[in-house]
Amino acid sequence: MKVLDFPLAKVTTGFITGIILSYYQSFSIKIAVSLLVLSSLFLLTVFLLNRSNKKLAVYFGISVYLISFSVGIITLLFHTEKLHKTNYTNLESAFTNTNEITLTIREKLKGNDYSDRYIALINTINNQTYSGRVILNVQKENAKNSLIIGNVIKVKTTLQHNSPNKNPNQFDYAKYLSGKQIYAQIYCHQSEIFVSSTIEKDIWFYTGKLHSRIVRHLEKASFSKDEMNVALALILGQQQEIAADIIQDYQYSGATHVLSVSGLHVGFIMLFITFILKPIPNNKKGSLIKLTAILAALGIFAVISGLSPSVLRSVVMFSFLACGNHLRRNGNIYHTLLVSILLILLFQPYFLFDVGFQLSYIALFFILWLQPLLKKLWNPKHKMTIYIWDALTVSFAAQIGTFPLCLYYFHQFPSLFFVTNIVILPILSFIMIAGIIVMIIAVFTIPPDFIILIFQKSVFLLNYTIHIIASIESFVIKNISFNFYYLITFYLLTFSIIIYCKKRSYLKLIFILVSIIFTQTAFIITKEKTQSEEELIVYNVKKNTLLTDRVGSNITFLTRDTIKNQKQQNILSSYLIENYIGSQKIKKLENTLYFKNQKILIVDSTGFIPSRCQPDVLLLTQSPKLNLDRILEKIKPKTIIADASNSYGVIALWKKSCSKKNIPFHATTEKGYYKF
Repeated sequence: MKVLDFPLAKVTTGFITGIILSYYQSFSIKIAVSLLVLSSLFLLTVFLLNRSNKKLAVYFGISVYLISFSVGIITLLFHTEKLHKTNYTNLESAFTNTNEITLTIREKLKGNDYSDRYIALINTINNQTYSGRVILNVQKENAKNSLIIGNVIKVKTTLQHNSPNKNPNQFDYAKYLSGKQIYAQIYCHQSEIFVSSTIEKDIWFYTGKLHSRIVRHLEKASFSKDEMNVALALILGQQQEIAADIIQDYQYSGATHVLSVSGLHVGFIMLFITFILKPIPNNKKGSLIKLTAILAALGIFAVISGLSPSVLRSVVMFSFLACGNHLRRNGNIYHTLLVSILLILLFQPYFLFDVGFQLSYIALFFILWLQPLLKKLWNPKHKMTIYIWDALTVSFAAQIGTFPLCLYYFHQFPSLFFVTNIVILPILSFIMIAGIIVMIIAVFTIPPDFIILIFQKSVFLLNYTIHIIASIESFVIKNISFNFYYLITFYLLTFSIIIYCKKRSYLKLIFILVSIIFTQTAFIITKEKTQSEEELIVYNVKKNTLLTDRVGSNITFLTRDTIKNQKQQNILSSYLIENYIGSQKIKKLENTLYFKNQKILIVDSTGFIPSRCQPDVLLLTQSPKLNLDRILEKIKPKTIIADASNSYGVIALWKKSCSKKNIPFHATTEKGYYKF
């Protein structure tokens, strides 16, 4: 690909490599700076020598790559807030003692049945200046919570670390939050919060106020609740209030991207503004007017939508495309993408590990790269068939590009995605135009009833269409096991096939065959690894006891209740997918288990312990009434495990007893699941 000859492609590649290595390997600031200094000296030396010896040009490229690599490492370290001296993570007493903390409300999150949730910025702890982002959980009470973006509040509390995974292979929420530089949470009652009269009036305050004004005017216009929440997601990217069943419909139909304001929405706005400005001539002055209008429209849209990360990166991406178009550099569209990626990651390197960022860029890349090839397969003559074919090829190009990533992250695939995109595109186009008009009117006043009625009915039609497609669940392929090996080899195979189809050659055919061998190897390695593993796991299930005994791809569920309920199924589903489970059996839990020469004694609420029993591991369940000190003297187990069926008070007493005897104690409520 000629794009790889573009100098910035090599710089971006080195920069991204540095970010990835810095993310997975802990680097100190000293090492990173030393690496940057050495690579800079190497560049300077090569530059001076290259003036007299042109053969050293290759080393010049290497030195530039090394500098880009070093800058990538330093950029990620610089944006890792817990490495800053003033970050609250460096104050251990904040997590152990009650402190007086002042915070500024930055963003409202989707709440749950018990709490309203916000992202807040720490200002001070016990009158000492500190910084960092936390999640503030305010318990719901009878009085409605009146906190707004920009409020400065004071609360006496203890910071809580983000909880790690309590069961295997579950979504790592703590890691997800740390990628957003959030390392702790605050739990409090509304009555414990003192709200200052001071409001921090920054851009986030004004965007929040603008959004609240729009919502207030829409509510006064008698906009139906469900349709309004979807409309706010479609236009403003606000998904906090959407019902769970509506979100599920969009997932099953393959239209989740519609609810997340991203490249689709920003691209549509750009096309809409371009269409409106079409009468302006394409001379130098006219092109500048168009560019200014597009950039202004994208900027206004970013502000109205609340400056969310997904909108900001899409606005940056399409702003660069607009600039490239203005400079008549359509042939270098890939270069424009590289510049936008580099600029975004310079300011927010953690975006690289965001699923939305990855899906947005890979989808856009495949649309630009693969869609022209798909379009050549058929040349329809009628306008309607041209429109349908264009929509199909764009949808297929994007889905082919994102297919491996979707399987890797979500383990499901909606096979009716192409039907969904063709059917909803005309409705969505109208909704975007009408929605922008409605939102602009709602900024100033209550929109007229007839406009609200038209807009509401169009959103209802969209939801209804999505629901009908999603109801055909047989076309939604779920629980697909797909690991990192598959992800890499599938992309390698996809790229090799497309490169061959674009311009066939014997060497490219060899590349396809090699890719197939790599893919087969990935399947063989995965199967070999899966079949050779044996493990026994004690799960963290509240008020219940659950163990699994896995040998290869066969698993046995060991539980008191041999009927699997929905709660157990939710806990186990991720584990079953990640470990390629085939055969499943349920067996009633007995008092004694054996695993690889280890004897495990399980004590339930009866507290019965067989005489002359010498177990290696003692598993305590259902809060048995027993004298643990005496039992430890008698049976001398090597390890004690307490699952989540026990009460917190009893677990605390057992922990003290084990500490006295210097016996390892593992409580699943505190440390999560236990794996043999």
